[in-house]
Amino acid sequence: MGCCESKFQSETYPEKEKEKEKENNIEPHNNSHKTLTTPPFLHPPPATPTAEPVPGTIAGVPSFSEFSLADLKAATNNFSPDFIVSESGEKAHNLVYKGRLQNRRWIAVKKFTKLAWPDPKQFAEEAWGVGKLRHRRLANLIGYCCDGDERLLVAEYMPNDSLAKHLFHWESQTIEWAMRLRVALHIAEALEYCSNEGRPLYHDLNAYRVLFDEDGDPRLSCFGLMKNSRDGKSYSTNLAYTPPEYLRNGRVTAESVMYSFGTVLLDLLSGKHIPPSHALDMIRGKNIFCLMDSHLEGKFSTEEAILVVGLASQCLQSEPRERPSTKDLVSTLGPLQPKSDVPSHVMLGISKHEETPLTPQRPLSPMGEACSRMDLTAIHQTLVMTHYRDDEGTNELSFQEWTQQMKDMLDARKRGDFAFRDRDFKTAIDCYSQFIDVGTMVSPTVYARRSLCYLMCDQPDAALRDAMQAQCVYPDWPTAFYMQSVALAKLDMHQDAADMLNEAAGLEEKRQKGGRSGSS
Repeated sequence: MGCCESKFQSETYPEKEKEKEKENNIEPHNNSHKTLTTPPFLHPPPATPTAEPVPGTIAGVPSFSEFSLADLKAATNNFSPDFIVSESGEKAHNLVYKGRLQNRRWIAVKKFTKLAWPDPKQFAEEAWGVGKLRHRRLANLIGYCCDGDERLLVAEYMPNDSLAKHLFHWESQTIEWAMRLRVALHIAEALEYCSNEGRPLYHDLNAYRVLFDEDGDPRLSCFGLMKNSRDGKSYSTNLAYTPPEYLRNGRVTAESVMYSFGTVLLDLLSGKHIPPSHALDMIRGKNIFCLMDSHLEGKFSTEEAILVVGLASQCLQSEPRERPSTKDLVSTLGPLQPKSDVPSHVMLGISKHEETPLTPQRPLSPMGEACSRMDLTAIHQTLVMTHYRDDEGTNELSFQEWTQQMKDMLDARKRGDFAFRDRDFKTAIDCYSQFIDVGTMVSPTVYARRSLCYLMCDQPDAALRDAMQAQCVYPDWPTAFYMQSVALAKLDMHQDAADMLNEAAGLEEKRQKGGRSGSS
C-alpha cells in the first residue's frame, strides 16, 4: 500500500449523466462546472501557478472552476431576493447571494450586469487572475459564470456576517478590543499575501468587505480584488472615504489600498464610520480618547491604541508615497495580539458550529456502521465482498461494442480489482482511471472503489467527486451516499456528513421494503 498524488486537483459537482463530448476534450459524465487549466477564450498564461502549496494556503478549498448558470440558479433559488446577503447592495451595481451547491457546499454568488462587463473574455481573464489566489485570510474565489448576459463570481460563503454588522449594527455585544486587533492583523495579512502574489489592488476596502467565517475568524472578501465593472468606478461608498488621489485621477493604486485600510482602522477604533479628515483633526489635536469607541468602556490598552492610531494616521497621509506598505502593517499589528489563544467565536460571542458525530437516525448495515466509524479498512472489506453485484443494469452493451478497446478496458478494471484487493491503492487508482477514461462502460462500483482509494491516500476532495459520480450513475445507491458521508467528514463538513449518512440509511431501508435487490 502506498499513498499517491491525485490526478484530480479540484472538487467538482456532477449533474446527471450527459452525452460524452470527446470532441471537446470533456471527460465523460460531464460535471456541472469544469475545472480550468487556462481561462476560456484565452491562450495559456505565460506562467501558470505552481501546484506546490504556499505558506498560508488552506485545505478543502476547490480549485477555480467555471460554473453553469443552471447550477447557480438552482443554488440560489433562481436568484431569489430572499437569498440576497449583501449589506451594501443598494450602493453597488451588483448583488451578492447566498447559495448551496449540489454537493452541499455553501457559496456566495456576486451578480454583475452585462453592462458592467460587456466583454466576456475580459471578465473571464479578470476572474481567472483572482481565482488563482488561495489563502486562509481570504474568502476565496472558487469560480465564475459567463453565460449570455450573465456575469457571476462564486466564492466561499462566510456565515457570520460582516465587520460592519458587528461594529455598527450589533444586537447582543460589541466587538472587544482584542478581537478588533485580530481583525486588523488578519486583513493586513490578506493584503500582504495578495500583494506578494501580484494582486496588490483592492477596490473599495471597507468594513463590509471584512467577513467572518464559521469559526468567527475574519477574512477579506475576494470580490474586492475585481473592479465592480470594466471601466466603472472602483469605489461605491461615500466619496468622503475614498483616497484623495482617486478623486483626482480615478485610478486605484497599491497606496490607495493603504488609505482605505486606514479608514477600516478608524472603524475599529471608533466603532463608527468617521470621515478621515475629521478623524485626522482629532488625532492631531491629541484627542485620541475621544476617538475611541465608548462601547469599549475603557477596556483597551492605551499603548496598543496609540500604536493603532499612529498606523491609521500613516495610512491616511495625503501623499501616497508616505503611506506604509502591507509588510509594515503586518509587522506593526503582529505583536499587538492579546488573547491570541482565545478562539475568535468566543470573543465575538457567537456559537461555533460543533462537529456533529455521524450518528444515524436509522439502523445501519455493516457498510453503514463502517462509514459511521470512518473505518476505512472495514469499508474496504465490504466493497471487496460485494464485488460488482450492484452494477447490474447500469450498462447495456451491444455486440458491436465488444471491441479490442472494450477488452483492454475490462482488463484494466480487472487489474484495478486485484490491486484494490491487495490494498495497492495507487495502482488501483491508475487502473480504474484507465477504465473510466475510455467511457464505454460506467460502473458505480468502480467509482466507489476509487473513492475509497483516494480516501486511503488522504485525498478527500477527489474521493467526494468519485462518490458523487457513483450517485450520478446510480441515483438510489446507498453505497454512493455512504462514501460521500466519509469524504465530507474528512473535509470537516460534519453536519453534511451526518445528513448524508442518514440519507444512505433511508435508501437501505427503502430497499429492504421492496426496492432494487443488491447489497451495499
